Amino acid sequence: MVSTGTAANVLSIAALTPPWGSVLCHSESHLLNDECTAPEFYTSGARFVGIGGADAKMDPAQLQKLVAQKIGDVHSCQPSVISLSQVTEVGSVYSLEEIRAITDVAKVAGLPVHMDGARFANALLALGCTPAEMTWKAGIDILSFGATKNGVMTGEAIVVFKSSFESKGIDSNKVAQELAYRRKRGGHLLSKMRVVSSQMMAYLSNDEWRRNATHANAMMALLQEGLKTVPGVKINTPAQANMLFCTLPLDMMRHLQAEGFGFYTGRWEEGVIRLVTSFQTPKAGVEAFIDSARRFSLLY
Repeated sequence: MVSTGTAANVLSIAALTPPWGSVLCHSESHLLNDECTAPEFYTSGARFVGIGGADAKMDPAQLQKLVAQKIGDVHSCQPSVISLSQVTEVGSVYSLEEIRAITDVAKVAGLPVHMDGARFANALLALGCTPAEMTWKAGIDILSFGATKNGVMTGEAIVVFKSSFESKGIDSNKVAQELAYRRKRGGHLLSKMRVVSSQMMAYLSNDEWRRNATHANAMMALLQEGLKTVPGVKINTPAQANMLFCTLPLDMMRHLQAEGFGFYTGRWEEGVIRLVTSFQTPKAGVEAFIDSARRFSLLY
């Protein structure tokens, strides 16, 4: 257990790569763009290398080229671990086949694979599969199991998959032991860790995590379908879980903000906004947002 998603990600990565290693991830990934320099700090300077691919999903062909370049060359950082985000930074979801395409490349190269599962439950419900099918059965070695984006106040888990690691000849017990020391050294072993753990126990009891994700995904589906009918709104990457990027006329964006609706903006191209639904998003709120956008489009 750890208390933040950043800790889950960077501690997982740090246990798998030396300072001279490189971490291969998508160029739009959270690890590369939204963790300040925590990944470099916790890995003592490992390089994070962005890989292209549509909808923020790594292209296996591009990945294949990078894992095979300059192996053993002391002048170059060495590929050490692959990390993929599920859900991705633009709201898309890797299918099971797409995950296997990445892990197949990793297996041949002998590299471990980390999954940033900050929105793990939302992706799982979108695919309609089991947790095992989306992780170790698909070749994932280590998982940042997110909970704070789906109802927990503060609590994430790092999950080490024994069978997946050992299929690559990596001792999973050593990885787990190293994580324990890195967690302590990094200041993430809380004296009241039982408080963090109790949240996760409640989260996983009685399918609470599934209910929360089901509601969040349903609200996003409702929001997306409604926005498709509003003139002037462009859906950028179709939402598969609970996050959507779309482009609005600037006047519509300002109108929505003036009516009290909050959303992320300013980090992307002009007019691009990010909409996220959660376990507590009310249906009436989604309908009011759509109605406000539609009224603006009819008036102006």
